Amino acid sequence: MSSKTVIVTGASSGIGFAIARAYLQRGDNVVANARTLDRLQAAALQLGQPANLLLVPGDIAAPDTAKRLVDAAVDRFGQVGILVNNAGIFMARPFTEYAPDDVQALVDTNLKGFFFAAQAVVPHMRERHSGHIVNITASIAAQPLQSVPAVLPVLIKGGINQATRALALELAPHNIQVNAVAPGIIDTPLYVPEMHDFLNGLQPAGRIGTVEEVADAVLHLGDATFTTGVVLPVDGGMSAGRW
Repeated sequence: MSSKTVIVTGASSGIGFAIARAYLQRGDNVVANARTLDRLQAAALQLGQPANLLLVPGDIAAPDTAKRLVDAAVDRFGQVGILVNNAGIFMARPFTEYAPDDVQALVDTNLKGFFFAAQAVVPHMRERHSGHIVNITASIAAQPLQSVPAVLPVLIKGGINQATRALALELAPHNIQVNAVAPGIIDTPLYVPEMHDFLNGLQPAGRIGTVEEVADAVLHLGDATFTTGVVLPVDGGMSAGRW
């Protein structure tokens, strides 16, 4: 398999770090984005400073950051084969307790981060008549939980699930596949170990997922050539129905 060039947003920790690591281990080129260079450099140290890793810091909510990501990837590696829109934040709280700053933060990172990055890479992929966009959304957007009030993330991630389908249809004639991975509750620094017993009970599988399991799903969709418009849950059955 020839190497690909992959842009991963939110790549300095958690799921994004695992996705970047998985592609690097396969021998692919990775263009990693996070808000600050310090965080990216710390991640690069953990990864062994591989030559096929390019660090591009910046706020992914800004259109200029998205453009710099694509330009840097093309300048260094010649092309972009896959965009993984992973950068995101999650806030679970009762509906009336969301502050205006919370709304702005979620719109900036989760919505603008998806929109501007995809908008920047599509012209390049159309020109090549090839490409994959994989959006990281959330299982709870398809199956809300009474025990986890999270209307604002559901609103935005649910919208990105629908946008994934709409963009898949728009770009299908250009041989660009657009899919999403919808993780359930995953073992990341967001959750302290003391929360795990409670979190394990929120998924039918009886455990929380691993970042490697999410990365595996991303790699699968990034390789698929006749799968588009799919939202793939990685949630231990959490979105399958009531339990």
